Amino acid sequence: MKCPTCQSEHLSKNGRRRGMQYFICNHCRKQFPAYHHPRGYPEEVKRNCLTMYLNGLRFRAIERVTGVHHTTIIHWVKQAASALPDAPEVEKIPIVAQLDELQTYVGREKNKIWLWTAVNQRASGILAWVIGDPSSKTFEPLWRIVESWRCAWHVTDGYVVYKSFIEAQEQVISKTKMTRVEGENCRLRHYLARLHRETLCYSKTVEMLKLSVRLLVHYLRTGIVHIPSLS
Repeated sequence: MKCPTCQSEHLSKNGRRRGMQYFICNHCRKQFPAYHHPRGYPEEVKRNCLTMYLNGLRFRAIERVTGVHHTTIIHWVKQAASALPDAPEVEKIPIVAQLDELQTYVGREKNKIWLWTAVNQRASGILAWVIGDPSSKTFEPLWRIVESWRCAWHVTDGYVVYKSFIEAQEQVISKTKMTRVEGENCRLRHYLARLHRETLCYSKTVEMLKLSVRLLVHYLRTGIVHIPSLS
């Protein structure tokens, strides 16, 4: 390790702040953290922080563990998610699709918002999703995607909006046959702190919720944490 100011290698430890080791240059007396990098944090630090976020830790909890400021981590989440599509290309068209809704809130508990998801009954992973209110206007973009699959049946919980889009003979209303989609929604709640049922963590904007879900869907499908290329 070298001093970022004078490039001297004569360094001494200078205490810890927010869990991160700091050093001081014995030549120019510059103080800097162990992860200091002239072009930003190393990729491994980004990967560790995003992996923590996608495994249920809150931004400030990650900051306490790593020493990386929470606003920096938020910036990385936005960068990484913005480079991803909302959902992956469907390689295998589902014969039976399952549709369900997950309720959360933005800003305060009174501001309810729904996350609608669609999955293949016979394969893991969320194939398509949309976020908004519980109206047909919100569901319509998701239905356009599901409709293009030309599934034989669509399994739902019978919510009234579905009746406006799915033909009666193509809809199976059965909570007991929705284990796949309910399991995927449960995974979303488990892996993303802002979706936990009892938590102090919540989304302040719909856009941040969408970015978080997009990043998590990619992670759960591939097992890979998408890393932003910029610092």
